[in-house]
Amino acid sequence: MKLSTVIMAAGKGKRMKNPNKSKVMFELCGKPMIEYVINLSLRIDSELIIPIVGHQKQSVIDFLSSRFNDNIDRIKFAHQDEQLGTGHAIMQTKEILNGFDGDVLILSGDVPLLRYETVMKFIKYHTDNEFRASLLSAIFDDPFGYGRVIRDANGTFIDIVEEKDATDEQKKIKEINSGIYIVDNKILFEALTTLKTDNAQGEYYLTDIFKYFRNKKIKIGAVPVDNNVEITGVNTIDQLTELEKLIV
Repeated sequence: MKLSTVIMAAGKGKRMKNPNKSKVMFELCGKPMIEYVINLSLRIDSELIIPIVGHQKQSVIDFLSSRFNDNIDRIKFAHQDEQLGTGHAIMQTKEILNGFDGDVLILSGDVPLLRYETVMKFIKYHTDNEFRASLLSAIFDDPFGYGRVIRDANGTFIDIVEEKDATDEQKKIKEINSGIYIVDNKILFEALTTLKTDNAQGEYYLTDIFKYFRNKKIKIGAVPVDNNVEITGVNTIDQLTELEKLIV
């Protein structure tokens, strides 16, 4: 299977309390968070690695260009200078991925503990079931703040609803979206053109591509991760400190 990896790394990280630093450049055990994600992308043999940079982007570009100089031919930067949501971020990779015939793995630059074994298991789930798009989910006792994974009566994944758009009944669902996806590049940008901003945050939600796939009867899947710590994102310095304690 041919694979490219896109890494969302444009965020400001407002709650990190340092506007002069890109969120993904905050260090976990002495290494910027994005370094972990690039290492993972290389290990799974990504044909292309596309960090989407934005806030304080030059620092990210300079660091990655230096740190991964041996693999710089595989790293192509996309630019999201205006933050209009996750869907908008992925739109910025269109020119780079134009003509790529394979699957696109979508990761976040502030989720540094995702393991190689977990990603390979996720890819196997996606390919074995012949899905065109899949997401990695998680079961949280307290799912507040996360998009909920909606399944039908048969347990088949059908939709994602963001917290701010969820009904009271949907908010009781404990299966959440981790923000980690694999999508066939042939249908990714087709779906992105259908995104709208008519939601609580006025943003282009990447998750809405799954509504498009469902409506088109395209085969989609969702599978929970074994260890929730792996899909934990960092939004505050306190969360970063907590993650450091979990690294053995």
